[in-house]
Amino acid sequence: MSEWKPDAIRRIVTGHDGSNVAKVLKDGPAPTYRSRKAGTASTLIWCTDSMPADIPIGENAEDMGLRVLGTYPPDNGTRFIVMQIEPGEPGVMHRTETIDLIVCIEGEIDMDMDNSTVKMKAGDTMVQRGTNHSWVNRGAKAAKIAIVLIDAKPLGIGHAVPRGGVADDAPKH
Repeated sequence: MSEWKPDAIRRIVTGHDGSNVAKVLKDGPAPTYRSRKAGTASTLIWCTDSMPADIPIGENAEDMGLRVLGTYPPDNGTRFIVMQIEPGEPGVMHRTETIDLIVCIEGEIDMDMDNSTVKMKAGDTMVQRGTNHSWVNRGAKAAKIAIVLIDAKPLGIGHAVPRGGVADDAPKH
């Protein structure tokens, strides 16, 4: 049996060449994803490791989509992922000390919290502020959500995923 892989996510990265001319530096499938089990995966699109973020000039700048990250973004940074969750996949309840900006791209996805559930459909947006949650696809087709995780100050409540820890398995390239 072959390893399950999420649908390829096209990633376009712009920047400047050595003469400061704006151009596309990368255009192709995002190379880094992780999957804790068949049917659920997150694809890393980009991350930042400072605020304000550094934007190096030149075609040889680090590809911040190749970083190996846990669940959290780098300290004082961001992590931009696209998650694909197949129908019937149970979620993992977890909490991170982040503010998450979420857009449902395709399908429908439920976010279970401590005592409630909210359903997102394609086009819906959410600001998730350090709450206990689990993503569950109770629909009939795959769901895709885009998430930007922004490092935040600890809330001091509950049990967050520890920094450096993961809510799912290690990245794959």
